[in-house]
Amino acid sequence: MLKAANIRKKFGGLVAIDGVDLEIGRGEIVALIGPNGAGKTTLFNTITGVLDPEEDTEITFNGEDIVALDTHEIARSGLLRTFQIVRVFGEMTVFENALAGALFGSDESISQEDAEERAREALAFVGLEEKAEMEAGNLPIAQQKQLELARTVASDPDLVLLDEIASGLTPGEISELSNTIRRLRDERGISVFWIEHIMDAIMGTADRIIVLKSGRKIAEGTPEEIQNDEAVAEAYLGEDHS
Repeated sequence: MLKAANIRKKFGGLVAIDGVDLEIGRGEIVALIGPNGAGKTTLFNTITGVLDPEEDTEITFNGEDIVALDTHEIARSGLLRTFQIVRVFGEMTVFENALAGALFGSDESISQEDAEERAREALAFVGLEEKAEMEAGNLPIAQQKQLELARTVASDPDLVLLDEIASGLTPGEISELSNTIRRLRDERGISVFWIEHIMDAIMGTADRIIVLKSGRKIAEGTPEEIQNDEAVAEAYLGEDHS
């Protein structure tokens, strides 16, 4: 589904992403981990068109070259993302946030009636149907993150990139979120590429984990393989779990 070769991004003389290759298949949940400053969000920004990659970068999505596309064109092709800092439309209702995803999140032509139904289904999927008429800005952070997911679901994407969506949540909220991410794949057919620092959240959820350090991919494998990788333990796991 998503295939990238030699992703490179420089800021002046600083090489933030240095020749990363990756693939995300249909029906996969893939986690991206690494220490602070490893380049994880920069990688997401480069894939989604927020940042322009270097000229020798190749990125295709569903077989289409997306390197030259604008961010909104990439999103409408079926590749959506969330952000580290939650971004809901705070003065709009919860329902209106989900409706925006249904109406404007893809190239699909959809009627107002069908969009409203899709928005209601998306809110029910994340458990926010009873909050539909509340102003989104009044939701607790955990529910704002759920709303971002609902807006994504309403857009009917093929792949969603989640950027530290579990940060700041309680253990119970993290468990619920992990279950929702599994349901994205199992019930909605949405593949997931997920940046996360909370190892407990991804180890029981991800099919595969990619590890970055200083802009380079240093490991890739199943959760068990990553847990037993000495280079990963030194670069990341040992940093936070010593």
